[in-house]
Amino acid sequence: MNACVKAMGKPVKPGRSRRQRGSTAIEFAMVFPLFFVVLYGIITFSMIFVAQQNLTLLAEEGARAALTYQISDNPTDALAARVNAVCPTVYGMLTPMLTPIAATGGCNATAAACNSGMQCVNVVLTYSYVDHPLVPSLPLLGDVLPKTLTSSATIQLNPVNLL
Repeated sequence: MNACVKAMGKPVKPGRSRRQRGSTAIEFAMVFPLFFVVLYGIITFSMIFVAQQNLTLLAEEGARAALTYQISDNPTDALAARVNAVCPTVYGMLTPMLTPIAATGGCNATAAACNSGMQCVNVVLTYSYVDHPLVPSLPLLGDVLPKTLTSSATIQLNPVNLL
């Protein structure tokens, strides 16, 4: 007799019984959610990593903006002018991914005395990932994702060079 036996008018492949016809679809239905969650995790955490790298770059560039010369009559005003130059520089360099920082006031620049009479300008950028997720979150995975992304940079200025 022929290797392919007709059952109910349909050829059956050798080695497969009629009972196993839908097993591939069932196996796919069981494994697909796991593969989807893994793929979702890779994409989500990659986007978070890229956003964190952008925040770090922006914080560094904001700190560099405080190095630019500012016209002033005294060191205190010069330092304040340098601090005031930080956030406009950061907002001018924002990528479309991180534009909510400008809307939420996520840029904070402060000056304070530091090592042996020097002045330090500290730049802190904060991005609320809960309010502005880069990838829509799935149910039950929100606890794994960060609430905020934060980056900071500090520069040290010699008060003699402020004017």
